[in-house]
Amino acid sequence: MRLLKFFWWSFVAVFCGLLLGLSGAFLYLSPGLPSVESLRSIQLQIPLRVYSSDGKLIAEFGEMRRSPIRFADIPPHFIQALLSAEDDNFANHYGVDPSSLMRAATQLLKSGHIQTGGSTITMQVAKNFFLSSERSFSRKTSEILLALQIERELTKDEILELYVNKIYLGNRAYGIEAAAQVYYGKSIRDVSLAQMAMIAGLPKAPSRFNPLANPVRAKERRDWILGRMYKLGKIDEASYQAALAEPINASYHVPTPEVNAPYIAEMARAEMVGRYGSDAYTEGFRVTTTVPSNLQEIANKAVLDGLLTYDQRHGYRGPESRLPGKTREAWMTELAKQRPLNTLEPVIVTQVDKSGLRVLTRNGTDEHVAWETMKWARPFLNTNSQGRAPQQPGDVAQVGDLIRVQRLPDNSLKFSQVPAAQSALVSLDPTNGAIRALVGGFAFEQSNYNRAMQAKRQPGSSFKPFIYSAALDNGFTASSLVNDAPIVFVDEYLDKVWRPKNDTNTFLGPIRMREALYKSRNMVSIRLLQALGIDTAIDYISKFGFNKDDLPRNLSLALGTATLTPMEIATGWSTFANGGYKVSPYLIDRIESRSGETLFVANPASVPLGEDQAGLPAPESPIITENTPVAQTVAQNQAPAVAERIIDGRTTYILNSMLEDVIKLGTGRRALSLGRSDLAGKTGTTNESKDAWFSGYNADYMTTVWTGFDQPETLGRREFGGTVALPIWMNFMGAALKDKPAHTQAEPEGILSLRVDPISGRAATPSTAGAYFELFKAEETPPSVNELGNGTAPGTPLPADEAPIDLF
Repeated sequence: MRLLKFFWWSFVAVFCGLLLGLSGAFLYLSPGLPSVESLRSIQLQIPLRVYSSDGKLIAEFGEMRRSPIRFADIPPHFIQALLSAEDDNFANHYGVDPSSLMRAATQLLKSGHIQTGGSTITMQVAKNFFLSSERSFSRKTSEILLALQIERELTKDEILELYVNKIYLGNRAYGIEAAAQVYYGKSIRDVSLAQMAMIAGLPKAPSRFNPLANPVRAKERRDWILGRMYKLGKIDEASYQAALAEPINASYHVPTPEVNAPYIAEMARAEMVGRYGSDAYTEGFRVTTTVPSNLQEIANKAVLDGLLTYDQRHGYRGPESRLPGKTREAWMTELAKQRPLNTLEPVIVTQVDKSGLRVLTRNGTDEHVAWETMKWARPFLNTNSQGRAPQQPGDVAQVGDLIRVQRLPDNSLKFSQVPAAQSALVSLDPTNGAIRALVGGFAFEQSNYNRAMQAKRQPGSSFKPFIYSAALDNGFTASSLVNDAPIVFVDEYLDKVWRPKNDTNTFLGPIRMREALYKSRNMVSIRLLQALGIDTAIDYISKFGFNKDDLPRNLSLALGTATLTPMEIATGWSTFANGGYKVSPYLIDRIESRSGETLFVANPASVPLGEDQAGLPAPESPIITENTPVAQTVAQNQAPAVAERIIDGRTTYILNSMLEDVIKLGTGRRALSLGRSDLAGKTGTTNESKDAWFSGYNADYMTTVWTGFDQPETLGRREFGGTVALPIWMNFMGAALKDKPAHTQAEPEGILSLRVDPISGRAATPSTAGAYFELFKAEETPPSVNELGNGTAPGTPLPADEAPIDLF
């Protein structure tokens, strides 16, 4: 009896000691414990995702890949696999499993160090959300106390939902949905039983049991979990055996952009960081841009094809490197260091024969490059000259050459090279400034430098419409005669002489403004600017959104010597396309929170409603119902911002007709092949052809294309805006406007069309030979030839002192 009493009182003492110890620990630690209630409103880190206007993924930004999933959407088999691996007594304990703790304590006593923590899933939730990974008794005690509180506050389902969305599962995947996407490329709802068991085995040690890094260990862990499920009666024998037989088929899947728009993605990312700081990467924002996926892909192809065509006109510069005498393993090592650029893949030549080349690709396969795709590769000597045309593949490439190939739609390979020149394309909706497509260079992987937004280059003659617009708003008309003749400027202080000339070094004498624009006569632009005055012209042109500091305060401004980005040019030109209104470019159309709440809807300053540019009635506003998307409701409730009119709509209408003549009669004639009547535009080429431009539009899209070298050098003596930039513009606009009806500016009130004498610029009489129709503002119609009062016959040139704009 005394022995029994001893054991009894010993047990009571130990129990009371433990109880007092736990009570003391609780009293000591509880003031510093966080509130479990906060778990109900916990915000898990979710990456920033950027989408096209039609809902296709452009990019994802953030260190953690996570896609939270609700408990109701988790497959039951996965829950069973997870509990079999991590906590098979989860349904019965109250946050702490004494048997697991005793097992952990026993292991500690036997080995002298901590092997397992004896943690339940609830304890892991406490640690993952509130505590560090430090191995200490105080941290473990806090974990136990928090687990007990969590069990009192939350249901088992809520605890599991928190756990499966928080846990790290390797390869930047946080949560089971992200893990399923990373390892199997599909949702956790769609993976097999064996794959569920594989994912369920990752929480214990994501690196040790990773199916990519350690497939053997991962399979052992998977099979053990399947065995536990079978032993616990969660699956039948047939399912168990079938899952065991399934091979390890995990592979690395990253979120694949559905639209190739890296420059757009970077612009959206930068704007979001500007708005929200570092929270932009973790708060799960969904950003919808103004860019339709189809237009962006059209722009990508137009720039790619245009640069490759230009580059191949100037010959082959040789392989990127030569690795003769190397082994196949050495070649594969070198290829692993190379990255595809746009659609150009790196390969190494392994064999040369009469039919072409055998090449080794980055994935280790041998493929054929046909001789027919190599015939363009004359040796590059300099920008203006090439060597002899190759007669056989051996004249172009040798074994060991690291070259680039382009994979064609039929999966064949075409011999190519990375272009040395660069290009940028910007396309805007002229009614509100929405960016519809943007390409900042040949390949974002090659250079993150966004030439569309950052490259300040001289626009050349594509700037002249701004000078002509200023002239039309200051008393000049499209029929005004200006003398296209040599002019010399002398700076007495600097002892410098400037003799501007036309690109053909010819002069046409008195010429109508309309003709001077489509023929791009430099002398006429200079004389117009001289007549307007530098200060007047700069004040006028700055209204289009240009910084005055970028506009030179001298007559060279007339020739496009300002330094402007393609985006600035496109924005300014949008005023010509929309009838005289100033719009600002914007990219982000809508921002939504992780819960789908609309945080922002763009409300850009837009051309006033009523009638659109074609004179057709504007569409009726949609009726809002309880099923209307929140973003649309917010947009409808916003008062539409009206764009500022900065120039007379009649000016843009007349200028538009002049710019249409650039395509019908002038330097943009190639665009006639598009078969459209609603296109207007202007080429631009700077001195020595260092920059080539084309800007053009209809009422749907205003598009600017620039081409040149990052470090300015000549594109070639026979390369101009019409040969380099215009083909890119045509490829984009032709595809973008395919099957769309003609859409141009409606004629505003106050426009008259009169017959004009081609020689004097005066209103023609019925008997005037060669008279043509010209557009005028109603208050600026020219007098007729008979009004001269000096008996001059119709068709006779005016005396020099009476011509309205003869010489300056």
